Order: sequence, then C-alpha cells, then structure tokens
Amino acid sequence: MPSNSSAPHRIWMWVFVFLAVVAAVYAKPLLALTHRALSDENVSHALLIPFVSAWLLYDARSRIFTSPSADFLGASLLAIAAAASAFWGYYSEARLHSADGLTYFVLSAILAWLAVFVCAFGKQVLRRGFFPFALLFLTIPWPSHILDPIISYLQYGSADIASVIFTLSGAPVLREGLVFHLPRAIIEVAPECSGIRSSMALLVLALLIAHFSFRPFWKKAVFVIAGLFIMIVKNGIRIATLTLLANYVDPGFLFGNLHRQGGVVFFLIGLILLVPLYWFLKRGEAGMGAPLSAPAFGPKEG
Repeated sequence: MPSNSSAPHRIWMWVFVFLAVVAAVYAKPLLALTHRALSDENVSHALLIPFVSAWLLYDARSRIFTSPSADFLGASLLAIAAAASAFWGYYSEARLHSADGLTYFVLSAILAWLAVFVCAFGKQVLRRGFFPFALLFLTIPWPSHILDPIISYLQYGSADIASVIFTLSGAPVLREGLVFHLPRAIIEVAPECSGIRSSMALLVLALLIAHFSFRPFWKKAVFVIAGLFIMIVKNGIRIATLTLLANYVDPGFLFGNLHRQGGVVFFLIGLILLVPLYWFLKRGEAGMGAPLSAPAFGPKEG
C-alpha cells in the first residue's frame, strides 16, 4: 500500500468491506451478545463501548491512520489468535456454558477486526490507537469464573463501607457476613446489590476522563484506580442510605423507587467524590481536555 501521509479512499473501502465480512462471520455470537446485553445488567455496557471506540478512532484519525503500510505478518498472527479463541470457545468446556463460550467468540471477533486494521495500516496503528482499540475488549462478557469473584468482591466491599457508615451514624446494627440486622429492617447484600452495572459505567467514564484530561501515565492510573475504589464506596453509601431510611423513616424505602431506580443518584455521588482528585491531578496539565499527542495507557512513539 502507498505510504502517503493519509489513507487513500480505496484503502478505507477495503477496510470497511473486510470489517463487514468479519461482522457477518461472527453474526451469531454478536447477536447473542446484543441479546445478553439487553437482558443482563452485568453486560449492559457492551452495547455502548463499540460506538465510543469508533468515535475515538474517528476523532483521532489524522494521527492514528497516517502512513498506511500493509503488515501481513502481524495481521496473520492476529488472525491465528482469533481462530484459536473461536476454536477454544467451540471445543472446550466453555461450550457447555453458553455465557462462557460467548466470551471467546467475542474475543475472536475483536482480534479479527484488529487484524483487518493491521493488514491495512501496519502494526503501528495499534500503538497510535491503543486506547480506543483496547477499550473494545470491555465488550467481552466475563466468564463466570472471573465475574463471580468480582461480584463477590463488590458485595463484601460494599458491605464493609456500609458497616462503617452504620457505625458512624450510631445506628444499632448486628452484622453477620453480608446480612445486617437493624431494629426495623434486615437487609442482605445480595449479588444483585453489588452495583456492578453502575460500577462498569463509572469505570468506563473514569477511563475516558483520564484519556482526555491527563498526560502522565501515573495520573491516568491514579484516577482510574480511584474510580475503582469509588465504585465500592458509592454502592456502600447506597446500601447504608436505603437501610437507614427504612429503619428510621419507612421500611418501604427498601422496595421503593429509590431502591429500584435510584442508581443514577448514587452514580452522580460517585462522580462528585472523584471531582477533588480530578482537580488535584489536573494542576499543571496544559489545556483542559486537549487531545493527547501520544496514545493513553500506551507507550509513547519514538
């Protein structure tokens, strides 16, 4: 392929053709992913991520897709990895669990799409577009042996934060693992109360803020790690707030709109908790939200 400074239209034409071919080949698992994302809150973010990634690639296209140069070796290695992932998902024990098998098929589709870009633009396209390409991997549904421990960690972490709040409030409470006994309410921090849906939304938002706002890698890492911690804190606040309202005001708070639909309120509380850290890390950064000259969370180009 020619090595001019911008990708010719004919290259993009073939890129879109092969991206569509990959989508057609993986149509069944991609439709299964869509269906699961619409019915399972643990995967609901998967529908948004591809659009965010595509927008990021488009926004930085002049930097990411410059000097196209075909890399058939790199594309072949990615294609082999894609085939291996699909093979494992089909023939391994994961096939016995449709949710786990979907993990490997979605991973395979992403690797195949990356192979298309590497074939057209060379391996440097992955370095220049590290963040938007890496973001795509968040669409992969976690297998149960990974997801279950994460949910358990969120449950116990949220329960610990709620326990601290109960102690500070002076409320009489007896804790037995994930169960809290109060005079007028007994609550259990069940898997459905882990807050993983809003936690994933907060994680994605923290990644995007770090990508656009901070240049040094350590600042990005600190902000995202803080976002991970805030996931647990805001869910602990939610559990403690609903329980205290149920105990002192009305037991109906455990079943009302604030419980069922109040996730947005506590999501905003999580964002507010991140604001002081954001402004602290932002000191010394030139240009609020300015585009980065090097890919976030990736190595700088020489």
